[in-house]
Formats: sequence, C-alpha cells, structure tokens
Amino acid sequence: MAIEKLRRIDKTKIEIPRDYKHGMRATGIIYVDDLLEKDLEIQSIEQVANVATLPGIVGSSLAMPDVHTGYGFTIGGVAAFDLKEGIVSPGGVGYDINCGVRLLRSNLKKEELTPKIKDLVAVLFNEIPSGVGSKGKIRLGPDDEKKLLIKGARWAVEQGFGDADDLNKTESEGCIVGADPSLISNKAYERGKAQQGTLGSGNHFLEVQYVDEIYDEKAAHCLGLFKGQITVMIHTGSRGFGHQVCTDFLEVMERAVSKYKIELPDKELACAPFESPEARDYLACMRAAANYAWANRQCIMHWAKEAFMKVFNISPKQLGMTLIYDVAHNIAKIEEHEVNDKKKKLIVHRKGATRAFPPGHPELPEIYRDIGQPVLIPGDMGRASFVLLGTEKAMKETFGSTCHGAGRIMSRHQAIKRAKGRAIWREMEDKGIIVKSAGRETLAEEMSEAYKDVSNVVDVVHSAGISKKVARLRPIGVIKG
Repeated sequence: MAIEKLRRIDKTKIEIPRDYKHGMRATGIIYVDDLLEKDLEIQSIEQVANVATLPGIVGSSLAMPDVHTGYGFTIGGVAAFDLKEGIVSPGGVGYDINCGVRLLRSNLKKEELTPKIKDLVAVLFNEIPSGVGSKGKIRLGPDDEKKLLIKGARWAVEQGFGDADDLNKTESEGCIVGADPSLISNKAYERGKAQQGTLGSGNHFLEVQYVDEIYDEKAAHCLGLFKGQITVMIHTGSRGFGHQVCTDFLEVMERAVSKYKIELPDKELACAPFESPEARDYLACMRAAANYAWANRQCIMHWAKEAFMKVFNISPKQLGMTLIYDVAHNIAKIEEHEVNDKKKKLIVHRKGATRAFPPGHPELPEIYRDIGQPVLIPGDMGRASFVLLGTEKAMKETFGSTCHGAGRIMSRHQAIKRAKGRAIWREMEDKGIIVKSAGRETLAEEMSEAYKDVSNVVDVVHSAGISKKVARLRPIGVIKG
C-alpha cells in the first residue's frame, strides 16, 4: 500500500494518483474533508483505486463523502465507462438495484401531527409490510409481473396507486426502457412475486419528518417546502428480486472475465465489455429490477397517504400529500456527458450515489428545470435528512453525481455488540422520535452511532459545489425493516 502517495487537492477532496497501484488507468478522487477523512477506511481507498484499473474508464474513479467498503466498488462510488472500450460491472450497481429515496410533502404542520404521532406510526407499520422476507398486499401473477418489469411506476399508477403527475416527478419517469423480462431467472421471479409494496429490512425505512431549517427560500418554495411542515421519506429498493438479479449475473460476469481475458485486481469487480452479450443481458435485467423498485416506492407512497388520511380523518385535498421527487442511488445508466470539450455517451455506474443534474438539464421535469434536480439525502434515524439541488459543477466534476446518505462507520455486527443492554427505541423516544421495527436487532444495527453524521457529509458536497443545500428535515416517526 502507498497511503503516503495520497494528495489533498483542496479542503473537500483527496486524490489517489495513478502510480498508487499497478494497472490504474485513471486517478481516484475521494470527496472528503479533514473531519471525515478520519473515518476513511483503507479498504475503501483500495476499492476506489481498483475501479480505476477497469478497461475504458473515463475521467476519475470517484467516491462521495459517505464512502464505505462495499462489494467490489465502494458504497458511495461513481465510475463512467466508454461505450466502445468500457465495461459493465454488477459490483458497480450493487445487490439492491435501484435502492432509492422518495420524498413527499404535505399541508400538515408539526404541531398538528405531534399529538397523533404514536397512532400514525402504528397505522403505518400495519399498512406497510417491513422486515426480512416480508410479503406485501399485492400478489403478482406471471403476466402482471412482466408488465410491471417493463412499465415500472407507470404499472403502479395504472393499478390505482397514485397518479400520472407522480411519474413526472420521478427520475426517468419511474421506468428505464430496455428491460427484458424473458431473461429473468425463475428464482428472481419467485422472490419478487410477493414482495412488491414492501419496505424490506436493514437500512430501509419510512420516516415521518418535519422541516426544521430552510437554507434557500426560493428553491424551497419551488419544491413546496416550508418551515415546520410534515414530510415523508421512503427509502427502499427492488427487494429480493433485485438481489437475485445481481446474484445471477455475478456468476455470468465471473465467466466473462476469463472469456474476454480481463485482468482484475479483485474478483468482486467481475465485468464484461459493454458491447458483449453478457453486459447487454445484465443491463436488460438490471433495468427490470430498477423498474420493480420504482413501482415498489410508488405503491408504498399510496399506502402512506391512506394511513395519514385514516389517522387524521381528512380528505386528500386537505392532506395535500404530493411527491416532491424520487431518486435512484444504485444503478447504471447510459448518459451524455462532456469529455474533453465533446459530448459523449457513457455508461455511468452509481453505487450509493445520487444523480445531481443542474438547472436546464433536458432530463429534469419542467417544474424543476430552472432550479435543478432535487437531491434527497437521508441520514440515520436519530439525526436529520437533507434536500439539496444538483449543480453545473457536478456535471463537470462527478458526471452529475453526489452522495446518497450518511454512510456507515460501524458494521452491523459491531453495532449490535455496542447496543447490548440498551433499549434503542426508548432512547429514540426520549429524543421525541417514535420508532417501530420488525425486529430488535434492526434498531441496534441502525442506531445513530453506526453512521457518520449526515450533516458533515452534506457539508462536504455543498462546499465542493456538487450539490447545494435547500432544507433540513428532522425525524419524528420511523418505520424500520
């Protein structure tokens, strides 16, 4: 290892030079300040350098300030590849394909909600299945499941879960074209048929929050946010379906590495050339899993709104609960970016990283075209979450990307050990946060100390100019898987 070779570029980033490791085709860049650098794992630095050895990489191998060690690529990693010389790697997307975040706004104020928060959390917990292997209210037959995989969130809207305006405020309108259900394994279908409309486990959640700080009044107004307002954040992905797609293709890619004679510093980076049949098939199945995830969050949003109306005995109009935006943070997408002053199509892998497209970008909905893409950054269940906006600097430096959350600093096993003898739910209640989960261990795994402080993470991307702060949201009710 050659840690002494790392160079601080400025107060928000460090560089891993090309001579750090044999075979690096590009530099590595980690967005981290002096404070967060103390939590930077050696293995994460190695993984950023490893990604820089992959064929056809364009620009630098990037990591956001919430970076931590993952499978092959770091979580918090971003890498773009040329469509002719480059590769596609399932490790650059992760097991939970299109894990992402959806934020809802409402007309309710904190003082109206506080007296009913325990009732609301109980109803939300009953209405939205959570936990390992949880099964939802939707039972998909083979034909329905295939339609869902092609249509994504639109399938959910057609079934009565929300309306067309939700699609306009969802990344890629809740559907990536090019999914091919015929390539999906029977095991993936089996795992997915009963999990549509479920939160799942681990760090997935539904959180009732309130806006406690506004940093940009004009942007907040455009997003429909005001101080003291109740919001709802949903964080989940493609469940067992996406996990199985990834598992299936890791085996395919391991064989492809030998077939195409690709040299790798780590077998977890298993990949195939972009133009190969293996890469084509993976992307078709990854898109299907991404569409499954968008439908999943769409359905959960619908039931969350129903729970609010039930508890408060109000109409949809009085509640005023509408979607602000939905972002994916585990995905690979073909996008156009400027490389050496020329526009070029690339396959951008984001694993634990969020798009942060600037004002004027053609992929943004008309309503946000002037301010930039809403960026949704959840923190741990005891602190805060943030709303930011994408910037032009992100397009120039990070392929239009930013962080996706707080980032773990403690393994799940370490967190459970640290929580022994403690009642995490009671500690949360003492802070004014009502928490309900499918299992006690989940709360231990997800306690605040297991994560970096999201405020520090967000300060780095804001200072670096790759996204800018709009509002801070505080939790008051949490449903955990």
